[in-house]
Amino acid sequence: METLGRSDRVDLPGLGLTDIQAKIDTGAYTSSLHCLSAEIVGGELEFVLLDDEHPEFTGMKYRFKRFSQREIKNSFGEAEMRFVIKTKVKLFGQVIRAEFSLSNRGNLKFPVLLGRKILRHRFLIDVTKKDLSFNHKQMSSPGPATQDPSI
Repeated sequence: METLGRSDRVDLPGLGLTDIQAKIDTGAYTSSLHCLSAEIVGGELEFVLLDDEHPEFTGMKYRFKRFSQREIKNSFGEAEMRFVIKTKVKLFGQVIRAEFSLSNRGNLKFPVLLGRKILRHRFLIDVTKKDLSFNHKQMSSPGPATQDPSI
């Protein structure tokens, strides 16, 4: 079982996003993605992730045919209706299918929150550490090719 710290950088391959900052939150049940607006258009959920101040912001509109809407408690314990999508998250080279609620996390430091539902039975949490999966990815990625100057 791998260990995660209090935060990490994750890949969301189904959404084309890499190295996005994520808070590891064992107090939250559901994982969450920063989304300013989402609406149903022609029976599909249409949304834009992040915001124009985030370095990974593309302005790209995502469309999901499969989604749900449920009541989820925010960090203040207040219930709010949120759209929920299923997509993939990559940690320690492992691709995990997970549910993410879409919420405005613009005033928060981390655009992604990973909750207990994705963490349970997969990871141990050590709050004294951070970026363990990201560092593992960096170390296992081949560096730039170098040419032997003696040739």
